[in-house]
Amino acid sequence: MDRFVWTSGLLEINETLVIQQRGVRIYDGEEKIKFDPGTLLLSTHRLIWRDQKNHECCMAIPLSQIVFIEEQAAGIGKSAKIVVHLHPAASNKEPGPFQSSKNSYIKLSFKEHGQIEHLTQCSQSPGSEQIEFYRRLSEEMTQRRWENTPVSQSLQTNRGPQPGRIRAVGIVGIERKLEEKRKETDKNISEAFEDLSKLMVKAKEMVELSKSIANKIKDKQGDITEDETIRFKSYLLSMGIANPVTRETYGSGTQYHVQLAKQLAGILQAPLEERGGIMSLTEVYCLVNRARGMELLSPEDLVNACKMLEALKLPLRLRVFDSGVMVIELQSHKEEEMVASALETVSEKGSLTSEEFAKLVGMSVLLAKERLLLAEKMGHLCRDDSVEGLRFYPNLFMTQS
Repeated sequence: MDRFVWTSGLLEINETLVIQQRGVRIYDGEEKIKFDPGTLLLSTHRLIWRDQKNHECCMAIPLSQIVFIEEQAAGIGKSAKIVVHLHPAASNKEPGPFQSSKNSYIKLSFKEHGQIEHLTQCSQSPGSEQIEFYRRLSEEMTQRRWENTPVSQSLQTNRGPQPGRIRAVGIVGIERKLEEKRKETDKNISEAFEDLSKLMVKAKEMVELSKSIANKIKDKQGDITEDETIRFKSYLLSMGIANPVTRETYGSGTQYHVQLAKQLAGILQAPLEERGGIMSLTEVYCLVNRARGMELLSPEDLVNACKMLEALKLPLRLRVFDSGVMVIELQSHKEEEMVASALETVSEKGSLTSEEFAKLVGMSVLLAKERLLLAEKMGHLCRDDSVEGLRFYPNLFMTQS
């Protein structure tokens, strides 16, 4: 491997590309080198290997450095290889990936399904990629075209490192580049989190401002119109909660869920009253996390906190319908009133589906269906389940003798 030199990978004047093969790994004798499989190019003058991910990582060896080549067939779990025997490295050799090597040969390992490309006009013989590459390399070694058409002298003299440009050499150089890239990434992440911290400080200031506005609305209720009040409430809702309950503050035990339940009762009472006293747990989850801003709440923590609402004698409670649908409702929410309202609406229209009922009463289809099913369970409604869907009718057996 100490015969390889760094190169740009560009062909020089009078040099022609013969064939190239992807997915080739290089062995230094019997040992794999630390590079991933790359693209191997055969020109009339050189063997060139380029990293498939990092195209700046490119090395080459002159064909004149090769003594002879031989094939190594594929075995069980082993790919086919070409063994390349090499002359000793010259004393004035240009820098390369390895400064020294105990081996006088390298192996080129070919994947069975690599992608091969032919760059000269000739027919392709049947066989694997390794066989074809071996055939073309043997031809170049026999023809020795690098002796008949030497490359441009001007390009030869310019292949070394240019003045003022420090070139990383070998594995150490590659590792140095990776380390510099990692430091740059860490710096960018740190700057991003600094901006995020500033944003969160500003968010707390805005929440404090929202509380101040809310207090002014209470003090001057008569001086502000109803439309302005609704608009202010929507602004306050988008600003969020001033001090959300977090695990960092209250730990991860029961105390955390107790405090979270109390906070939920405080922020959900007004929205519940506006929505008829009941909301699905999905709606609650979206509303609460929108108000909490960056301190998002997990579904599991929300459910655990909601289960404690009734035990803590808070004005809300968690209810689970027979279908498994979970809702939050006010303690003052009366089931009889809800069923009577559903019966009245269905009676007026003659019959309704859950979608039609949801549109009439202004609630989600999920809650509308649960309300109709509850009225059916109590005997006030009956159903017609057909290909057109589920439709509810007043139960005439209960209303007419």
